[in-house]
Amino acid sequence: MENSSEIVSFVLSMYGDIGHLKYLYFLLTMILYVSVILANTALIVIIYVKPNLHEPMYLFLCSLFVNDIYGSTALLPCLMVQILSETHDISLLFCFIQIFNIQTYVDIEFRILAIMSYDRYVCICKPLHYNNIITTRRVQIVILVIWIVSFIQVGVLLSFTIRLRFCGTVIDKVGCLNHLVLKLSCSPNNILSYVNDVVFGFVFCVTAPLVFILFTYVKILSVCLKASKETKTKAFDTCTPHLVSIMSFVFSSFYNIISPRFNMTFVPFELPVILSIYAFIIQPLLNPLIYGLKLLKIRQALKTLC
Repeated sequence: MENSSEIVSFVLSMYGDIGHLKYLYFLLTMILYVSVILANTALIVIIYVKPNLHEPMYLFLCSLFVNDIYGSTALLPCLMVQILSETHDISLLFCFIQIFNIQTYVDIEFRILAIMSYDRYVCICKPLHYNNIITTRRVQIVILVIWIVSFIQVGVLLSFTIRLRFCGTVIDKVGCLNHLVLKLSCSPNNILSYVNDVVFGFVFCVTAPLVFILFTYVKILSVCLKASKETKTKAFDTCTPHLVSIMSFVFSSFYNIISPRFNMTFVPFELPVILSIYAFIIQPLLNPLIYGLKLLKIRQALKTLC
């Protein structure tokens, strides 16, 4: 291990001095966090108790909702503690744990969205073969593989970061991200860590799923252009929530990747903070909202439950 014994914690500098407003921000964050847990848990329970929702697409949704709770929990409890704190320090251990949790959340979210796009592709382009291709057993195996591979992949990625020696201590974000922690390293072998961050953190996690999603939607579009009006309407109804979720998550992910490369001092202080936590509050609230309102079976189940 090459960790410097002099550096025992990092400073999360984006919080700044918010004075007595910290109690208001703490309350708002707590309300939003509880809302995320309640909204996603409600749909998970509905999918579990309703036998007519035990279908492949709803199993993917259930996994997505579980991951949204996991992603919010990766940041928001720490965020609430830091809002009330005076120093905004985070120990190396908790920083690495947070990196692991955030990175696995992002990995799993992109991969579930990618496999859901394949589900929509088969449903629209090969409807007669759907029940043979997309079976409940296969979906369960795919979901399990996604979670296991994501945890292993991020564990390998983080193993390179943990070995580094750190000279800097200031992270200009509300939480720890791997590419920001790498910038604080002064180890001679940190190039290998950067390469692993690009390969595991960007290519496998973001680029590959997005290319696959783009490919499936090109296929769907090509079929819809030749299809009947009824097929087009069905495709629009089933793909709209998925596309909204993808665009929302892509926006928040690319902001967190790109923003450290630009000077953000000219914008209001609150805007970078809101955009930094978008993926951990808005995305987990958006998914149950759009799927709960748009998908007929879930909407009917909600009405029955109410």
